[in-house]
Parts: sequence; structure tokens; C-alpha cells
Amino acid sequence: MRFGDVEDLRALSLRLQLSNTFYESSGQWWFSVDSISLLYNTSEEAVFNASDVYAPASSSYHCLHVSSLQRHSALLLPNNDHARRWTITFTDFQIQAFNVTSGKFSPASDCATFLTPAILMGLITSLILLLVLAYALHMVVHLKHIERDDDHKAEIYFSQYPEQPEHCCVENVAEKNTL
Repeated sequence: MRFGDVEDLRALSLRLQLSNTFYESSGQWWFSVDSISLLYNTSEEAVFNASDVYAPASSSYHCLHVSSLQRHSALLLPNNDHARRWTITFTDFQIQAFNVTSGKFSPASDCATFLTPAILMGLITSLILLLVLAYALHMVVHLKHIERDDDHKAEIYFSQYPEQPEHCCVENVAEKNTL
């Protein structure tokens, strides 16, 4: 894309380097944006490597921000000294590399990941609570088992009032009288 002269920049143009790769595991072609180059002042070039900008070739890729700034997840990483002097942000970015028909985008593959920090923390909290519940149920079952065993043992093995045979004591008294 050529923009011409923009303020102090002469002949500003933007190049996107794309690739198309077939992945056997998914059984389909995927496109990716490998790099974005800013050409300005007819000879200077700022190159940004693109990370995580990919989608199935039959879809388009959409993201609210594709940027070199950390606050927008830094999907564009500076590749040379000229790029380190630039910050670049595309807002409401949508691209489809191949299979564009009738000038319309295919359904978009969004850049928002499934495991955002909030969702990840919710899943971890749920897992911890589930483990606590499982441990509590285990302890309740174990306590009921101990109660049943203690009641059973008390009835069989340990009587509360030991019985002493009376004849034992009487014989002892008789032995003392004979002495």
C-alpha cells in the first residue's frame, strides 16, 4: 500500500509479507502474516515481525488492535533499528490473504484467545474449590466409617462394666480362713 508523502515522510508505503502453509493435523491451509515493513524516505525500512497473526486460509483474521505496543499485546515485534524508533498500531484490523470472493471477507477468526487471564483465574479457582469439596466429602465419609467401627468395637471388645466372678473372691476369702 502506498500513501505518498505524509508530513515529513516521503513516499510512505506499507508491505505485508504473507505465507500459506498446509497443516496435516488440521487438514487445511493456514495463512500467516510473517512481517510488516514500513518503507519511507525512499530508502529507510522499518521491519516488524508479526507473531500470532494467522487464520485458516478459508477465513479472515480480525483483531481490535494489532500493534507493537505492550498494552495491545505486542503482536508486532521490531526487527531492526529503524523499527525500534516506530510504534505501529492497526485498529480494527481484518485481513484475508486468499480466497477473497466478491470483495467480501470470509467469516473471521478472532485474535481474542479462549484463555484470557480472567477466564484462566476462574478455571483455577473452580478447580481449587472442586478439590476442597472432594477432600471434605472424603473426610465426612471417613468420619462416618470411624464412628461405625468405634461403636462396633465398643460392643464386642470393651465392655464398660467388667464382670468379676463372685466365686473368685469367695475362694480367696475361704483360703484366708483356712490359714
